[in-house]
Amino acid sequence: MNNFDVIVVGGGNAGIEAAYSAANMGMNTVLFTIDKSKIAVMPCNPSLGGLGKGHIIYEVSALGGLMPKLASKTYLQARMLNTSKGPAVQGLRLQIDKFKYSKCAQEELLKTKNLTIVEGMVSEVFVEVVDGRKKITGVGCADGVKYSAQSVIITSGTFLNGVIHIGKTNYPSGRRDESAATGLTESLETVLGVKFGRLKTGTPPRLLRSSINFEKLETQEPQKLDYLYEYKHFPVTDTYSCFIAKTNQKTHKIISDNLHQSALYGGNITGIGPRYCPSIEDKVARFADRAHHHVFVEPEGGDQTECYPAGISTSLPLDVQEKYVNSIEGFENAVITKPGYAIEYDFLQPNHLTHSLETKEVEGLFFAGQVHGTTGYEEAAGLGIIAGINAVLKIRGEKPFIPTRTESYIGVMIDDLITLGVDEPYRMFTSRAERRLLLRQDNVFLRLMPYGKKFGLINDETYQEFLEEKQIIEKSVDKIMHMNSRDNLFKLFHSLDFTVNELKKIEAKELLCNLFAVSDIQKRTLLTIHAEVRYEGYLEKERKEAEKTKKFLNLLFPAEMSFKGVPGLTREIQDKLILHKPKSVAQAQLIPGMTPAAISILIFQTRQQEKASL
Repeated sequence: MNNFDVIVVGGGNAGIEAAYSAANMGMNTVLFTIDKSKIAVMPCNPSLGGLGKGHIIYEVSALGGLMPKLASKTYLQARMLNTSKGPAVQGLRLQIDKFKYSKCAQEELLKTKNLTIVEGMVSEVFVEVVDGRKKITGVGCADGVKYSAQSVIITSGTFLNGVIHIGKTNYPSGRRDESAATGLTESLETVLGVKFGRLKTGTPPRLLRSSINFEKLETQEPQKLDYLYEYKHFPVTDTYSCFIAKTNQKTHKIISDNLHQSALYGGNITGIGPRYCPSIEDKVARFADRAHHHVFVEPEGGDQTECYPAGISTSLPLDVQEKYVNSIEGFENAVITKPGYAIEYDFLQPNHLTHSLETKEVEGLFFAGQVHGTTGYEEAAGLGIIAGINAVLKIRGEKPFIPTRTESYIGVMIDDLITLGVDEPYRMFTSRAERRLLLRQDNVFLRLMPYGKKFGLINDETYQEFLEEKQIIEKSVDKIMHMNSRDNLFKLFHSLDFTVNELKKIEAKELLCNLFAVSDIQKRTLLTIHAEVRYEGYLEKERKEAEKTKKFLNLLFPAEMSFKGVPGLTREIQDKLILHKPKSVAQAQLIPGMTPAAISILIFQTRQQEKASL
């Protein structure tokens, strides 16, 4: 048997982060993939980031992960979304050259010390019983070769018994032109003693760029930014434009008339699809009153041969796809180079995992990514790096790393998944975080880079630069908060909007450089100082609320407590509480749509009832 410390099964974004972190933490690691040339392939949208998702990539960066580095090397366009709103809900989004991204990932992994890549299909896992508890010992491949390890991480994405659907046609596949993974689900179900479920996702047809009339489409120009997801300053150059098309009533009629041919509506698919990224069939059926739906036309690669029309994913037959595509203005002569499809796959309910992403049933067996109910490259990467870190800490006998809801979006995601489970593929939004003013893009390195350094994933040079920046931020905030209101720095940081006023930003930068006798200060640093000063009162309130919630997290509601008519709670919140019947503050906090204000009211009411009963 081939001996390793950590085994990672699957070469998608969860798998490469898990393998990269485990290897860089000094563990002899092996990454299994069915096809080495398809490592980190983007089977769907050729983009990274956005609202919520971009926050996760920043957090992966602060922890020393791989995705941010690959993004810097392969981006085609950069845009900061939501700049008209506050810093907590802005999001960096990059269009990616998906072919270059996969190639760069392979190159980075091949030169990573302690990491071996094996091309093969893992079809079973092995366990032994120690002191009455199952413990992972290794895996076996379809070719009969066995491998041993103390920790195994399953990151199989959509490959477990994957089935592609195009109209009435379906066939086994993990992704387009790739084999499904067979045998592993059954082995995992046996050792875990649980039944896997089925989920569904999909992708739109790809279009030949030269066949699109871009003059009829709205243009989305790239933005000049000062940094991407990595810690170090990264000037972003002008790159490629994206475009927006719109469906119309003719498009919708073609789809409506052919719903019976859709794999989704024809009864061939049993898996549950993502609510927030529905197929075009779903959009037309569920939102019949809509006059149109946006289609975001994005380059698949730097060669500009194919385009990705985000917003029209489908499982309709190819002939119907051609008809509805050609009904869209600008797409009249568009040629489909690859048909869209839906894919069904096996997944493990995440409530079978602990917050370290280790299974409750088998010690040393971890899961990360779509295989336990998420959707998206970013969510997969965030879970992958946590699984990789914890797989190593497990071997070392150290306490697991469990980021909290108040210090990271990754912590919010893990807590949501483990506590609530999923009834559809999970997608991250800023609205899922109760304390999102504390979880901004600009302060991500302050929040998480010390962990990355602790685990040996951040080098000394970068960490020293971080410590110097941290000192400037802390001293600046303290100095500005104690300044006279007539001081220029005080006025700049209390009044200006850095997202739109470049001249004021330059002035503030010069004043701070002179103050600290340094040659340069990153604009991200200015944004952090700005946010900490401008929102000081709100931030302090959020910190106190977070501490209060943490203190009373295990507070039990009185058995006789009625949620109906509680003063200060909206009717919507009351209805949610009545429906879910939470027994504690911790359970109430996880109800979708629950607000921090509502939690504070529930804590107050519970304590009042406790005092009254004394």
